Amino acid sequence: MAQDREWAPQHGSPRDRRPRVIAIGGGKGGIGKTLISANLAAALARLGSRVVAIDTDLEGANLHTALGMSAPSTSLADYVADRERDLRRLLLDTPVPGLRLIAATHGNLDSAQPKSWSRVTMLQQIRELPADYAVVDLGAGTHPSVIDYFLVGDVGVLVMTPEPTSVENAYAFLRAAFYRRLRHAVTSDAVRDIVNQAMDQKNDRGIRTPLDLMNAVQQSSPEDGERFVAAMRSFRPQLVVNGVRTAQDIRLGFTVRSVCRKYFGLEADYLGYVNWDDAVSEAVRSRATIVESHPRSDAAIYVMRIARKLMGLSNRPARPRAASAPERPAL
Repeated sequence: MAQDREWAPQHGSPRDRRPRVIAIGGGKGGIGKTLISANLAAALARLGSRVVAIDTDLEGANLHTALGMSAPSTSLADYVADRERDLRRLLLDTPVPGLRLIAATHGNLDSAQPKSWSRVTMLQQIRELPADYAVVDLGAGTHPSVIDYFLVGDVGVLVMTPEPTSVENAYAFLRAAFYRRLRHAVTSDAVRDIVNQAMDQKNDRGIRTPLDLMNAVQQSSPEDGERFVAAMRSFRPQLVVNGVRTAQDIRLGFTVRSVCRKYFGLEADYLGYVNWDDAVSEAVRSRATIVESHPRSDAAIYVMRIARKLMGLSNRPARPRAASAPERPAL
């Protein structure tokens, strides 16, 4: 466990500033979500920020491994089991300067995720961690806890690969996240019932897309219709394509963004891509992040570029702590 010590800001940020929460999901396992989480966290730290990486996948935790650490004896599982109520006491130092970790090892498989009320408290504590950024690595699937973590983030990053199964799961994840956001936005029980029915894609109302749902909500309650539109506009996921090999793979992000706009009525941003790189496999086998072990590899360069874009989203300029690899042309 990390000692209780002052963790000084790296670039002059005030001590009481709340961390910007970056939630990284994908809906499907095996897409490199944890790899992206670990390397984005390391990249943000490399750029001079105080970063906490948080593994919320209590059923398949391996963020600590991606960061080159052995399984710790204390983790988020202790918080879920009420053995520890202060997340700060779960902070662990990592091999990456400026980056600390809350691991998720030794989870109780009978009750792997905190209850809804406990998630609220936990998310409040995440907001109070001594950091500039909290990078939250989500589990696979669309469990309510996974979706809640994604929705409360200041930035929700959706990772996918250029494979049909991954793209299908990405759309399913976005749909589940969006509908859950709407259920929290509306106030009328009748409208909430409409949203619940719409979550069944074969519903009798004929609601197949968020745009169909918006029309149904507006007809039922103009007031909730305004909340619905506000929720749609505020939901802006960031897309990352991992394992890119071809120009067509690169275009996937633009295609998904267009589909979100046309069929979902949602605005998504293409944050960037990470190309297929043998250096990634080498870094994984050596239990190290690619940005630290192979900083001049193509994959590391693209991860650093995404990290800089994330810092731009928060309007927080940072000064690099060390020389980094040269930039590639922007998308």
